[in-house]
Amino acid sequence: MSKLLSSRKRQGFTLIELLVVIAIIAILIGLLLPAVQKIREAANRMKCTNQLKQMGLAVGNYAGTYQDKLPMANWRASNGVNANGGMNILVTLLPYLEQDNAYRLVTAAQPSGGSAWDAPGFSSPSGTLRSLVMPPYLCPSDYSLSNGYASNQVNAWGGTSYAANFQLFGLGSTGSKFGGTDWGSKYSIGNIPDGTSNTVAFTERQASCGTTNGNGNLWAWPGGDWGPNSWGVTFANSPWGANWNQPPQFQPKPVTSACDASRPSTAHTGGCVTAMMDGSVRTVSPSVSQITWQYAITPDDGNVLGSNW
Repeated sequence: MSKLLSSRKRQGFTLIELLVVIAIIAILIGLLLPAVQKIREAANRMKCTNQLKQMGLAVGNYAGTYQDKLPMANWRASNGVNANGGMNILVTLLPYLEQDNAYRLVTAAQPSGGSAWDAPGFSSPSGTLRSLVMPPYLCPSDYSLSNGYASNQVNAWGGTSYAANFQLFGLGSTGSKFGGTDWGSKYSIGNIPDGTSNTVAFTERQASCGTTNGNGNLWAWPGGDWGPNSWGVTFANSPWGANWNQPPQFQPKPVTSACDASRPSTAHTGGCVTAMMDGSVRTVSPSVSQITWQYAITPDDGNVLGSNW
């Protein structure tokens, strides 16, 4: 009887059985992981799309407040005391993105002629506006961010994953390459020659490109040509840049060497999320040609966008 009972006892898994189970689990993980990654990227792109949508709507709301005028790429305080203390378009749009408190810090500092980015910013590492993290300007897919900061500016300057079209918002004034001069638009929202549906308003630009200070995309920086690659938030199409008409870079990895700081850039796999002036948002394919991209960012060339748009 004891032999019969002992023969019925389960001796546990054999080594082969354990290996089979482990192999099955590994196969399942291998099958599920790409699906999880695709779902995560789809969610990130959806959030990025929504944020660019809100930025486009903010421009429309600004225009509605100021007699159809477009916000300026960069502008100084009214007293013009500090020529280098200008505010860029992302600062201008803060009240229209439910960031009124941050904007009030800027306007409170204006009478003294101080730099916009040095306006007192409570609860920020530097105690000033420049080191505030600004969630509406951050794309969750931007791997060049570090907790909301450009990875080469941690705790110093809040980063942004987006940039404005300088051809639209900045060519109405003559700007100094050393900053400070007002850069505004030649057009109102109602008289863009190529039409709002054919003109780019904002696109993606990764927060960091390279390791030097001049290659950060920083939401509070006034923009402009502070050095050969420092375009601030006026991105890759200033007339002073050799690559002003080049299409976005798609997943420029690593950001410390392969990216071009004078061009738009995206971490998304399927294309560069881009906001148009009519309020729509589209994903620009990696197959977009240089000339089609140039037409899209130029508001007054009279050209029809190519079929690869």
